[in-house]
Amino acid sequence: MMTKEDSKKDVKEFFNQVGWKLIDQSLYQNAQFEDLRPVSKEYIHRCHMRVNKHFSPKGRFFLDAGSGPVQYPEYLTYSENYHARVCMDISIVALQEARKRLGDHGRYVVGDIAHLPFKSDAFDGIVSLHTIHHVPMEDKLPAYEELYRTLTPGNSMVVVNGWTKAPLMTRLSPFMDFMKRLRAWWLRKVKKQPLKGAEASDKTAELSEASEAETRKPPEGTYVQKMTAAWLIQALEGRMDYEILVWRSVSVRFLRSVIYPDWGGRFWLKVLFLLEEIFPRLLGRIGQYPLVVVNKPAEENK
Repeated sequence: MMTKEDSKKDVKEFFNQVGWKLIDQSLYQNAQFEDLRPVSKEYIHRCHMRVNKHFSPKGRFFLDAGSGPVQYPEYLTYSENYHARVCMDISIVALQEARKRLGDHGRYVVGDIAHLPFKSDAFDGIVSLHTIHHVPMEDKLPAYEELYRTLTPGNSMVVVNGWTKAPLMTRLSPFMDFMKRLRAWWLRKVKKQPLKGAEASDKTAELSEASEAETRKPPEGTYVQKMTAAWLIQALEGRMDYEILVWRSVSVRFLRSVIYPDWGGRFWLKVLFLLEEIFPRLLGRIGQYPLVVVNKPAEENK
């Protein structure tokens, strides 16, 4: 059985040796867990940017807890009006890569999210993206409590992670399997129809993208232990003022199984994003990726 120390060592070694290694000029190995196809680009961008709505747009110090290399351009916007962004991560490689993007705007600290090496009330804004699901269950609540401790009163923090067995994705699993079979049948049928000239080149590129998404094996990863909405509600209730909203309601598996450029993929993702905006609390609890906003009351500043 893996101990808490073993799991942290596993996470650290994975990101130092594999996860934050570049596989081309701008793409990290860890990005293979994301759907980076052009058809999903706008939707993914808009999900990343919705984080900005939930903490102060400016301040002195901004904490990125489990920063990784700050790998997507949207992540840079979170702290652009702060004096400095403190990147804290268990991986030294992550911080070395983050420095390339942030330069002197950043401060770089190796640390454990469940035992933050910062004084209380230190940060005017905090974000933690896809980090707490890498810590053992016994450290998840301490991680939230440590983030809350270091947040300045009157401000907010944002935590994004994935649910285990998200109800919406469980319900849609048969639909995903059906769509994959339908797509495979459709591709075989289309490939039997000869195309000419530029049309053939365009269609080949399109089918190649779709086929790659369908046949790609899930990349090997590291220690992950997700939680349920019920667990988080029970853990946080009475300890801090929080709200569970939606960051992204669908998984990468859903996107790769259901969304295709030639089947109206961009349109359907616009519809999905609109639904997330209309029903953020419902889809935050039943969808794949919740956006947890924690507010620290100003009256705590005594």
